[in-house]
Amino acid sequence: MKRRDFLVGGAAVAVTPLAGCDDYGAANMPQPPAPRTGPDGERLLPWQNWSGYQSSLPSQRVAPETETALAELLTSTQGTVRPVGSGHSFTPLVPTDDTIVSLRHFSGLIESDDQAMTAVVGAGTKLGRLGEPLHEAGQALINMPDIDAQTLAGSMATATHGTGAGLGALHTAATALRLVTPTGEIIDCSAEQNPDVFQAAQVSLGSLGVLTRVTLQNVPTVRMKRRVWVEDFASLVDRFDTLAAEHHSFEMYCVPHGDYGIAITIDPTDEPVQPRGPEQDNDAVMDLKKLRDLLSWFPSARRWLLNMAMQDYQPEEAVDVWYRIFPSSRAVRFNEMEYHLPREALLPTVMEVRKTLERKHPGVFFPMEIRVVKGDDAWLSPFQGHATSGSIAVHRYYEEDPLPLFRDVEPIYQPLGGRPHWGKMHTLGPETLAERYPRFNDFVAMQAKLDPQGRMLNGYLRELFGRG
Repeated sequence: MKRRDFLVGGAAVAVTPLAGCDDYGAANMPQPPAPRTGPDGERLLPWQNWSGYQSSLPSQRVAPETETALAELLTSTQGTVRPVGSGHSFTPLVPTDDTIVSLRHFSGLIESDDQAMTAVVGAGTKLGRLGEPLHEAGQALINMPDIDAQTLAGSMATATHGTGAGLGALHTAATALRLVTPTGEIIDCSAEQNPDVFQAAQVSLGSLGVLTRVTLQNVPTVRMKRRVWVEDFASLVDRFDTLAAEHHSFEMYCVPHGDYGIAITIDPTDEPVQPRGPEQDNDAVMDLKKLRDLLSWFPSARRWLLNMAMQDYQPEEAVDVWYRIFPSSRAVRFNEMEYHLPREALLPTVMEVRKTLERKHPGVFFPMEIRVVKGDDAWLSPFQGHATSGSIAVHRYYEEDPLPLFRDVEPIYQPLGGRPHWGKMHTLGPETLAERYPRFNDFVAMQAKLDPQGRMLNGYLRELFGRG
């Protein structure tokens, strides 16, 4: 038996009568609307995002099979139209009582160019289903997020990213896009063709129309080595810049209410394949929850037990094809807030967030995630204009109210000009966003030009863009 299992089990035996004595705000969580019968007698079912926090009861769910059918839908359907991917955004980008559009028929590898190392991909392709066909074509994504359930269109729309000081977010690999607008126009765009539309559509929150295909700049397929280890968190902070500079990909996790962190590096290698073993992350997170449930009232014992358990963590190494190395299983659901900051502000801010989290929120057990991302020039990219950005993500278990935690953490980022991940929860409005994104007003003008009637805007996006 691992020391972690022994310690968690021992804590359970010792204090089981006290378990569940804390209220973590479950009663304040939003509930999905009840199913109902539509005007034509059809049964309408609620849509929910992955965490269950966002929901709506759309009157129509459609999945056009061709761009012509999609264009006709966008011009003929009444009310709001919102594209939907895998529902991995925590902000209310999708919810509408009108129409949601699935891109499941716009999926898969369409064509590839071995010389240019490019691939044309259906925008509705899930990232987890893109790896194998790209690898068979001799190609690899330049970088990949650690959750691969998202669609390509949804990932780009929200500036979803992996980590690496020299690696941009997923949208930076796009060299050309095809967009079907709410007026029925089909626009091909790139840096050379309709460049303003291209820079706006790279990160669009799904508000300019519906992406149907993306041309990706890739690299030759490659084997990657992934290493995971536990280290004193103060030591990881001291070594952060060195580790980020030395490795293709580097990220670290701060485990709250303890003194240790977790580090992950990923690098190209010629070493023989050593497949990843069974996923440990989900069990480890639930062990952290058990310790929280049992000992949040006794913080010194919780810290001691957590530190002892973390010392038992054995370093992991795996070598495999790139698409089997980058992503990880995320079976334990949560809600998330993630902000992006100038790189020089990252580590001091990490320490301030950690202090606030531990002082005010004994209920938090999810590790805090710290990453770095190369800057770019897409109009709504949170990394726009930065050489490198730092990223801090905090999480709350999906059954617990995330708002108290997020209300305490979010103000820390504001004096630093923090920019939110578009798919993660935040409270910024159009005035603040216009100050932090130099091309924000240009984007809003482009949105109004391509969607003059505001058909792609639900209530949340109308408020976000200041369109009433």
